[in-house]
Amino acid sequence: MSIVQNKKAFHDFFIEEKYESGVVFEGWEVKAIRAGRIQLKEAYVIIRNSELFLIGCHISPLSTASTHINPDPIRTRKLLLHAEEIKRLIGKAERAGYTLVPLDMHYKAGKIKLEIGLAKGKKQHDKRESEKQREWERDKQRIMRAK
Repeated sequence: MSIVQNKKAFHDFFIEEKYESGVVFEGWEVKAIRAGRIQLKEAYVIIRNSELFLIGCHISPLSTASTHINPDPIRTRKLLLHAEEIKRLIGKAERAGYTLVPLDMHYKAGKIKLEIGLAKGKKQHDKRESEKQREWERDKQRIMRAK
C-alpha cells in the first residue's frame, strides 16, 4: 500500500532501475508518516562513505509529539540496502547524468519501505514529448468510450 509517491520524479527523469530500501526513522517520524504527513517532492538521495542518505524529505511532526524531543522535519535519514546493492548503485550513479531519486514510500509487511530509482535527467523537449504522449493516450481512451 503506497503512502506517498514522487510524481515529479517521473516528470523530470527517465527512471532506468528501481530498488527497494529500508529507512532509519525515529518514533515520531513513523507516527507522522502513518498520519500521512510526509512529502517526497524535493527529496533526493546522496552517497557518502559508501552509504546512502535521503535528503530533503519533509516529515511534519504531529502536534502530539513528545515534549522531551526536538523534531527536525528535514533531517538526513540513512537508507538500508545490502552491501552488494550499494556497490552496484554507486558504480551506476557516478556515471555522468545519473542520479538517485526517491519514487515511492510504501508499507511492506508492516514496515515502511522507500523505492529509489536510478534516473537520468530529461531535457525540456523530452518532457514535452512525454506530455504529448500522455495527452494522446487520454484522447484514445475518450474516443474508445464514445463508440
